[in-house]
Amino acid sequence: MKFIVAQLAFLFKGKLSQTNIKLLSKFFLILLAFFIIYSVLFHFLMKFENREYSWITGLYWTLTVMSTLGFGDITFNSDIGRIFSIIVLLNGIVFLLVILPFTFIQFFYAPWLDAHNKARAPKSVQDDVSDHVIFTNFDSSTTYMIDRCRQYTIPYVLLVPELTRALELYDLGYKVVLGQLDDPDTYARLRVSQAALVVVMNDDMAATNIISTIRETSDTVSTVTNADLDDSLDILRLAGSTHVFQFTKMLGKALARRVLGISMQANVIGRFDELMIAEAPAMQTVLQGKTLAESRLRQIAGVTVVGIWEKGRFEIPGPETRINASTVLVLAGSEEQLGRYDEVIRLDRSRDIQQGPVLVLGGGRVGRSVAETLEARGIDYRVVEKRPVIASKSEKFVLGSAGDLDVLIQAGIYRTPSIIVTTHDDDLNIYLTIYCRKLRLDAQIISRASLDRNINTLHRAGANLVMSFTSLCANTIMNLLKPGKLLMLSEGLHIFRAVLESSLVGRSLAENRIRETTGCTIIAVKRAERMIINPDPEMVLQTKDELILVGAADAEKEFIQKYPVS
Repeated sequence: MKFIVAQLAFLFKGKLSQTNIKLLSKFFLILLAFFIIYSVLFHFLMKFENREYSWITGLYWTLTVMSTLGFGDITFNSDIGRIFSIIVLLNGIVFLLVILPFTFIQFFYAPWLDAHNKARAPKSVQDDVSDHVIFTNFDSSTTYMIDRCRQYTIPYVLLVPELTRALELYDLGYKVVLGQLDDPDTYARLRVSQAALVVVMNDDMAATNIISTIRETSDTVSTVTNADLDDSLDILRLAGSTHVFQFTKMLGKALARRVLGISMQANVIGRFDELMIAEAPAMQTVLQGKTLAESRLRQIAGVTVVGIWEKGRFEIPGPETRINASTVLVLAGSEEQLGRYDEVIRLDRSRDIQQGPVLVLGGGRVGRSVAETLEARGIDYRVVEKRPVIASKSEKFVLGSAGDLDVLIQAGIYRTPSIIVTTHDDDLNIYLTIYCRKLRLDAQIISRASLDRNINTLHRAGANLVMSFTSLCANTIMNLLKPGKLLMLSEGLHIFRAVLESSLVGRSLAENRIRETTGCTIIAVKRAERMIINPDPEMVLQTKDELILVGAADAEKEFIQKYPVS
């Protein structure tokens, strides 16, 4: 009952609602006038036929005829009476069966439904919310980040300007607030001053407006934005953005770093104090074909293989795990240890490595970033691009379609050691990956994935390495939330800290069997101010030790459930 009263009270508020009520009232007055006029005429026409009925009966007849119920208990005998009945009937069809429903829906039901929907969509966060993350755009990266927020119990809110979209996401279980992106009151209702981070992944111009609006409410809240254009970097910083990234360029650099023959130290994908994590493709190195035990990496270089990527799947390796051409090693060690690895592990020249230019398919922002990175490293390359405006910028760009064999031959498909597929269309990337793998069984193929769900498909298509744009954006932003405590790496690989749980104290690493029970690997132990990298399995854990672990997202969830992270 209270809800109905509240809705009706809202309905009568505002100028538009009051105008609608006035129009609806005028319609009912016109309808009432017809009832009265027709009832009076009925009374006189019946007298013309020498029949006598009460005024109430005349109103009853008018209502039954205009509503088309037509009980037939009262009818005219004369032609003029029947003509009058036809006029009343047609008038009733128009006003009661056509105009009245539409008038009621437009001026009463639709405003009431709109008010009801607006009441369902929250317009503010609770007064006790703090250290929350505010998202101003909903896309695949946002979905990934919201999942991580839920995992780490980080409060979040999704700001949506359209009512229909807000209700849709609200019904899907997202924490939504309805509000305009360029209204300072919106951010005041979001308690932006108490927020941990505002993530603005809108286009450059909209992001500039949003950042400026946020700064009207809070000068201190941390914000992160993406700049599609180089010119937008300075503009977004001037508008007040704390962190500005160019994720397409970051992805291009990351793809280029994984080309065969580039120094291992350039493949470092994360740092945790002095601990470093690196990815190392095994293709065409002396490791290919060996087991981990046969590689003796820990004895030779001091690094630990904490995991392997095998065609898009992260696996915890054992001593008998074989290193294949498609294997990417995940290494943990100090800068010195990774340096030794770089010296020891070299390309196996006995495998007849091709010496042609690296082939980049796609000259968009990611492809151009790959080209710039390769150029800076002195690595020859060719970019295949079908847009003449872009292809004419450099002699190393080849004009044509990447699906045309003649164009690929001109670009050096049969001589290249590595092929990098960089378009933003996953369907096209899968198509090109399959095509290039058929043409070159021995080449390294690295592909971009716009959506995480296509990573495994690209691996099945023949890609040796796949990097996800969604994961890159989400991981970079999420790492800002827990600096020093959490580090998200590529495609769901996480490094995180955990203060020692009491049940683990007094037992060695081997006895605790954390790797076997959770899938996470201890890569370092921080004891007082000392970081023990790649600790010995017989090391006994002590009170106040801090564990540094690495594992896939599912393994991390398993560890947190068994040993709650503090």
